[in-house]
Amino acid sequence: MDTVGSTTRSLDYILALDLGTTGNRAFVFNAEGNIVGQAYKELTQHYPQPGWLEHDPEEIWQDTCWVMETAILNAQITPSAIAALGLTVQRETCLIWDKTTGKPLQRAIVWQDRRTAPLCHQLQEQGYAQEIYDRTGLIIDAYFSATKLRWLLDKFTDVDPNNILAGTIDSWVLWNLTGGKVHATDHSNASRTMLMNLKTCEWDETLLEIFQIPAHILPKIQPSLGVFGVTDATLLGAEIPITAILGDQQAALFGHGCDRPGSMKCTYGTGSFLVAHTGSEIVRSPHQLISTVAWTQANPSGTLDVGYALEGSMFTSGACIQWLRDRLKLIKTSAESEAMANQVTDNGGVYFVPAFSGLGAPYWDMSARGAFFGITASVQPEHLVRAVLEAIAYQVVEVVLAINASTSTPLGRLTVDGGACENNFLMQFQADVLGIPVERPIMRDTTVQGVAFAAGLAVGFWQNYEALVQQRQIERVFEPNSVDPKQLVASSPLSNFDTWQKAVKRTLAWTE
Repeated sequence: MDTVGSTTRSLDYILALDLGTTGNRAFVFNAEGNIVGQAYKELTQHYPQPGWLEHDPEEIWQDTCWVMETAILNAQITPSAIAALGLTVQRETCLIWDKTTGKPLQRAIVWQDRRTAPLCHQLQEQGYAQEIYDRTGLIIDAYFSATKLRWLLDKFTDVDPNNILAGTIDSWVLWNLTGGKVHATDHSNASRTMLMNLKTCEWDETLLEIFQIPAHILPKIQPSLGVFGVTDATLLGAEIPITAILGDQQAALFGHGCDRPGSMKCTYGTGSFLVAHTGSEIVRSPHQLISTVAWTQANPSGTLDVGYALEGSMFTSGACIQWLRDRLKLIKTSAESEAMANQVTDNGGVYFVPAFSGLGAPYWDMSARGAFFGITASVQPEHLVRAVLEAIAYQVVEVVLAINASTSTPLGRLTVDGGACENNFLMQFQADVLGIPVERPIMRDTTVQGVAFAAGLAVGFWQNYEALVQQRQIERVFEPNSVDPKQLVASSPLSNFDTWQKAVKRTLAWTE
């Protein structure tokens, strides 16, 4: 119960926002952790030229307002009954805006955008790769925010820098939610900018100097779980505490209960993102995985409790299923890919490399491009579809092998979420090639569930994280046909894994 003046109101719900790459969602959770209302709106994708991708920040904000209002309406509750709000967002996508007018200076540059690849190559040639990795845990790549922000600042040199604010999507939406009162971010999002020092968890002066980004335009970095401010009362009719902000992949990690070494999850969304919790210590991988913040929380003593993770970011995953549907017209719905893959007994000798936006872990090649290999006259559309699904799974195999080689705690189970995990062929193939069980929960939107859990725990709405995680219901566990990880490469269907890796190597530095 919350008492405001002489009015007592019952705080029975958590509002969670999931602002993703392809759309924006709002969910209302009750005290039992069940969804009682939700709303979704698809986000327009802007492609100014090949390799570029932008989002309209004002559309994101307008859609955020709409999905919040609609989810609350669908839940048949009043905003004053909401105890807290949690926010999770697509990471690395960033923008700059005028703090006086509140207007973006241009559309946001999306994490998949490749326009700053030349600047990244320049930084590598200047010898900054090791220093940036040591300070941030990240590989120099156009994927991260720093070079995007540099590009934006170079474009708007005539704008008074004292009037500019910069940030990722969480900062933009938080600033609007609070009526322009709070310019902040959390450690999980800040760790993806290539500007935050992974050890100190603060903006790094050396990095700010390298990228020539003034510190005063950046948001304040705060713990992921904690009070960021309250929503402006004019938005929903109530001041709702904003008590958790997480990057989308970290939110999914939290939602799956992966809070200790040896636990990992993979989100099969636009891209695939495999994240393994590594505890309170930074783990460095020799296999080009990135070290990142899982989430942070202030201890009662005032010190910062930091959880770290290793991540393999694979840029193109569900996006290539959409490509089969929308561009090649081989399928009418994403679900058809499962049926088509099951219509053939193998891939017909066809291998697909999903490098529409270059290759992420473990290659980090911005110049690589997608390709089919092994096409003969006997190849049917079903073989092409199956090859695409197999490639999604093979990417994950490479990252799991790299994580196992980088940590002392082997990964024994993969928990999954995201749209493409609905595909039973893909999940069974994934279990077979990994040699470990793949666990799929009933609640597929683990990202928004995770940030709801975080927001509720931060405000005392829920008391026990482990109890919340244990009440999750598992819909299916895909058991591998071959369960011995030592026989990984020799076992079927991984007999084709080496061939697929050879196909990948042929696409590296394709445009150079």
